[in-house]
Amino acid sequence: MPFDPKFNDPPRRRFGPIPVRMLVPNVITLLAICAGLTAIRLSTEGRMELAVAAIVFAAVLDGLDGRVARMIKGQSKFGAELDSLADFVNFGVAPGLILYFWQLHELHNVGWIASMIFAISGGLRLARFNSTMDDPNKPAFATNFFTGVPAPAGAIAVLLPVYMSFLGAPSLPAVLTALYTLVIAGLMVSRLPVFSGKAVRMRVPPEMVLPLFVSVVFIIALLIGYPWYMLSVGTLLYLISLPLGVRSYRERARNAAAHPAHGAAAGNHGPHPTSSLSPTADSTQDERPPRLN
Repeated sequence: MPFDPKFNDPPRRRFGPIPVRMLVPNVITLLAICAGLTAIRLSTEGRMELAVAAIVFAAVLDGLDGRVARMIKGQSKFGAELDSLADFVNFGVAPGLILYFWQLHELHNVGWIASMIFAISGGLRLARFNSTMDDPNKPAFATNFFTGVPAPAGAIAVLLPVYMSFLGAPSLPAVLTALYTLVIAGLMVSRLPVFSGKAVRMRVPPEMVLPLFVSVVFIIALLIGYPWYMLSVGTLLYLISLPLGVRSYRERARNAAAHPAHGAAAGNHGPHPTSSLSPTADSTQDERPPRLN
């Protein structure tokens, strides 16, 4: 029988090494999973402030991994699947368990059901997003909107009663906390159009670069110095802004229906040159699903 050298080649020669640039975003995603799992452990030990901080840290990492992948050209389908699993753990399971160990356990089975519904809603939200992200029938303007509240935003929003308790506000009855949890879960799996702003980028004039940096640093400093105030105010503003996204979606839908040719041209060739918004350059080549936060 003739010798065939390909069967004796080491696996590394047949498949090649994995580029480092593809490992970096996956390492960030794994760190986010570690933060989510640590939040679950901290909640079982009653250290709720650290548990909530771990969820916020996981949300920050979730916003970084995809951007880092696009920046260094390290996108991969493996990374996309890993990211979805991380989002389910960090923004579905972990917040639900934090709420249960914090207060919902007072309702016994009813509280556990509310926590499970929130976690399941997070999984359904992610599954729907992954299955519809490449829908060819989606209108061009719809790329600026999420369908339902994204999982990271839902996780941050559902913990609002916990933030308020950290500020010394009277705790809501457990029944109201359970109802609020179910409302946020419903917003996550709803068909509500939520403005994302991720398919567009703002062109910052050169003279505004330094003021923008200073503003970002100032906001970060406030978040570090007054985390529960910032998270409470941010959550309330986000929930109040949801109707604005619905109105914007309906206006764009009416404009697209009134000017179908213009909408198709915008979808194929990008926005009008005079617009201050433009699509991201590598969005069509990104194999990772867009971030959910």
